[in-house]
Amino acid sequence: MSDVEVEDVIGFEWRGHSFAIYRSPSDTFHATDGTCTHEHAELADGLVMGDTIECPKHNGRFNYKTGQAKRAPVCVNLRTYPVKVVGDKVLVNIG
Repeated sequence: MSDVEVEDVIGFEWRGHSFAIYRSPSDTFHATDGTCTHEHAELADGLVMGDTIECPKHNGRFNYKTGQAKRAPVCVNLRTYPVKVVGDKVLVNIG
């Protein structure tokens, strides 16, 4: 849990798929696919502002809590995943 600072994002890969974990200003955790839906840049290299992640490649934005595309050039929403905190671990339900 301490690996993710407030208003930050980290990425991880599992079984060949990229994911991103975010820590909101209210200290809650969220997870999405780890690459932008526009040109597949790694979102872990992006900028977190409040509940928004800005893609590092073309500055498209998503709400990381809902996955909603918020600013062009992105127009396809991100997939989000349920998150549960157990002790000092953040568990992502990938399904």
